[in-house]
Amino acid sequence: MLPTKSLILLRGLPGSGKTTLAKVLSENNTYPVFSVDDYFTNEVTGEYIFNFQNNHLAYKQCKDLTNEAMKQNFPKVIVHNTFTLDWELEPYFKMASLYYYTLFVVTVENYHEHKNVHEVTEEQLQKMAEKYKVKLY
Repeated sequence: MLPTKSLILLRGLPGSGKTTLAKVLSENNTYPVFSVDDYFTNEVTGEYIFNFQNNHLAYKQCKDLTNEAMKQNFPKVIVHNTFTLDWELEPYFKMASLYYYTLFVVTVENYHEHKNVHEVTEEQLQKMAEKYKVKLY
């Protein structure tokens, strides 16, 4: 039997395809999709302007919007962030438990060799990759 409610956390390095996969899983925006990047993206122009000083606000907004969607009992909620560190995942684990959502953590890999659109340098990507821990069992 399939779960009645699912929280899907997509994690991966910039350029791996998280945003594209989130759009596919949302089934033409039937289900809500959230990301830290949303905070830095102009809704009208689509322009992305990252400001590290506001990063904590972006994380908070993403968590708050996810929490609200789960509170409203959407059958599927999708969040796509890098999630390189465990502490970034933890609040979503707690929300899944609180609202009785089945939790899926999906690591998206860059087999298509696309470049990230956020101009993250190769050096930064390497540092992020070194932090990644994947729980296989």
